[in-house]
Amino acid sequence: MKVYTLTGKSGTGKSYQAINLCKEKGIESIIDDGLFIYHNRVEAGISAKRQKTTVGAIKTALFTQDDHAEAVSARIRKLQPASLLIIGTSDRMTDKIVARLHLPPVSERIYIEDITTEEERDIADKQRHLQGKHIIPVPTLQLKRDFAGYFLDPMRIFRGMSVLGKAQYSEKTVVRPTFSYMGDFFISESVMNDIARCVAGEVEGVTDVIRVFENTSPDNLVMETAISIGCGSPLWETAEAFQRRLAEVVENMTAFNVVRVDVEVRGIE
Repeated sequence: MKVYTLTGKSGTGKSYQAINLCKEKGIESIIDDGLFIYHNRVEAGISAKRQKTTVGAIKTALFTQDDHAEAVSARIRKLQPASLLIIGTSDRMTDKIVARLHLPPVSERIYIEDITTEEERDIADKQRHLQGKHIIPVPTLQLKRDFAGYFLDPMRIFRGMSVLGKAQYSEKTVVRPTFSYMGDFFISESVMNDIARCVAGEVEGVTDVIRVFENTSPDNLVMETAISIGCGSPLWETAEAFQRRLAEVVENMTAFNVVRVDVEVRGIE
């Protein structure tokens, strides 16, 4: 296995550049902030960006917990990638990760200053420190459950045209971790009721939302709603349209992972 490292100060855009760098050099896998990513999939690890404090994030990124380090190391041994890119803030950090995961010595060291301009690093720094944005180099669908409630945004990066003349994109994910804020956040139960009533106003045939019950679990949200439907509206189709739209809007507005929405038609008006 050939081991590469990409190092630079925090907030200089390392994770943003990682996928493009891997494609240029044919690197198969990435270690970034506690995660082992192989062929654009998260295969093992715990993301440092899920930790509530900066200190906790650093410890996770360095694989200080034995069970975390062993799980990632075992997965790497099983998949046997031909090449691996380790992302860190310094050579010392990446060398510690190599030791913790029992990896071969580093073959090539790459520095963020070598592959980006000063202007690009300034933009990345502003997004990190002023907006609290962190980038993970995998598609949003891979992270949806683990980062429920963390405000995920997909980011599609145009990478030019393929040999067939089609546009090529690589997808990354923007998250705003808890430690990016002064404090914590929560979503009031009344908000879910308000969202459901707004959705009812969008869906033709739904006349009223009688009741909304949910467990307010960010990673496993289950909603139960009771509605009234207008006389003459198709019962099943109207309820299903409301069900699908409510799940979509709740996920977009709260970043919760909606696993089920049950709809009861309680009245005809």
